[in-house]
Amino acid sequence: MAVSGFAFFILLLAFISTGYGDTGDWTQAHATFYGGSDASGTMGGACGYGNLYSQGYGTNTAALSTALFNNGLSCGSCYEIKCVASQQWCLSGSIVVTATNFCPPNNALPNNNGGWCNPPLEHFDLSQPVFQQIAQYRAGIVPVAYRRVPCRRRGGIRFTINGHSYFNLVLITNVGGAGDVHAVAVKGSRTEWQPMARNWGQNWQSNAYLDGQSLTFKVTTSDGRSVVAYDVVPAGWSFGQTFSGAAQF
Repeated sequence: MAVSGFAFFILLLAFISTGYGDTGDWTQAHATFYGGSDASGTMGGACGYGNLYSQGYGTNTAALSTALFNNGLSCGSCYEIKCVASQQWCLSGSIVVTATNFCPPNNALPNNNGGWCNPPLEHFDLSQPVFQQIAQYRAGIVPVAYRRVPCRRRGGIRFTINGHSYFNLVLITNVGGAGDVHAVAVKGSRTEWQPMARNWGQNWQSNAYLDGQSLTFKVTTSDGRSVVAYDVVPAGWSFGQTFSGAAQF
């Protein structure tokens, strides 16, 4: 069926408003850096991703202040950031980073002198290598503008199964689209669908007995979109293993 020019325009606006496109409004914030010149100090972190190199996030990562971290629900979200309003320190261009850590507040210091991540400040503590793509090292802290953008990943969503029988702790990584997982459900080959509870970061917990079953996961991100990874985990799985299928946003 043909669509009129006006109707197409309305549909396009609806599409843009339901995701994190490249046309979002810019918001003012500040950025610092941590982790050393090789970003080794950024490994681990409050999102539970562990080795950011092997997980595919590399050095384009950020720790978020309380105002942005959302108690860990923002883990995996992506942001485009550019340095602004400082000709002395800013470099041209922008970066895209993934939220992989939490920048804790320091209530012993004022918000404008060391307490950069104190509420209600919106702040990005970037890995040093990516900070130096938008600002000079000697700046220390710079004003930035940021916006949410879609996360672009290679391959499917990954599921790492930790824990033990009756305590399945599943780390979910490499999530495209909105990037930040807000709900997960699991179905074993001998069980029905059941919701999982977020334990911490992007670690999701089920207390069901799932040993010896192939597992299917339904993953829902903050924009309300869901994908199902059918039988992504084979029946012979063991704790500590990581599995990836074709499912992706």
